[in-house]
Amino acid sequence: MTGGGGTLILLRHGESEANASGLFGGWAVYRLTLRGEEQAADAARLIAQAGLLPDVAHTSLLQRSIRTAEIVLGHLGRSWIPVRRTWRLNERQYGALTGRSKQEIRQAVGAEQYVIWRRSLHGRPPPLASDRLALLRADPRYATLPGEGVPAVESFSDVVARVRPYWADAVAPALVRGSTALICAHGNSLRALVSLLDRLDESAVPALDIPTAEPLLYTVTPDVQPWPPGGRYLAPDRARVAAQAVAAEGHS
Repeated sequence: MTGGGGTLILLRHGESEANASGLFGGWAVYRLTLRGEEQAADAARLIAQAGLLPDVAHTSLLQRSIRTAEIVLGHLGRSWIPVRRTWRLNERQYGALTGRSKQEIRQAVGAEQYVIWRRSLHGRPPPLASDRLALLRADPRYATLPGEGVPAVESFSDVVARVRPYWADAVAPALVRGSTALICAHGNSLRALVSLLDRLDESAVPALDIPTAEPLLYTVTPDVQPWPPGGRYLAPDRARVAAQAVAAEGHS
């Protein structure tokens, strides 16, 4: 590792209503549960204990991400720092799976297809129904999206493709200058960031799981190298158990 560089804190939002019910959340609006709000406060405690004070934060345009960042920054006394919000950090667009039970989908299509849709690099579920897609595309949050606007469905590789320019243009340059950044986002947008940071190949993607509300810390060197490789969870034992639970979603 070379000297200098910035600090990156990746944080998946606290438990949402979709998480609690075992649903594919996607771009749908789900609030944090009470447990999710408590998890966000606990994440702030871990960040404070590590002596970290973000000077910029990034969130998606989805309420569960925004609320998690608000709670964390409030507990850290950093509510005044700049916060950037972008659709590029939204959860993966799960298409027709959005709002449906993971367990029921797995039972309906079989374990192999479920894993392809949920964890492969290129697998895409069926697209969102046209009426639901039209409602999303009419949402003012997404008025400036390029092309046709809100996608009807995404593969994980599509998520990586939309996260990449935000990482390159908005996040990495500030880290090179020594910034401490907090990114509160979602399981798949954070998986995409980790894939970019750690330069993961396709074989490593299915095994990559991001636990809810467990701060993942990277130092990013001036030549944009991550340290340590894979990052460091601030509560590693708890995060490992939580990641295993994420991997098992829909299997029981």
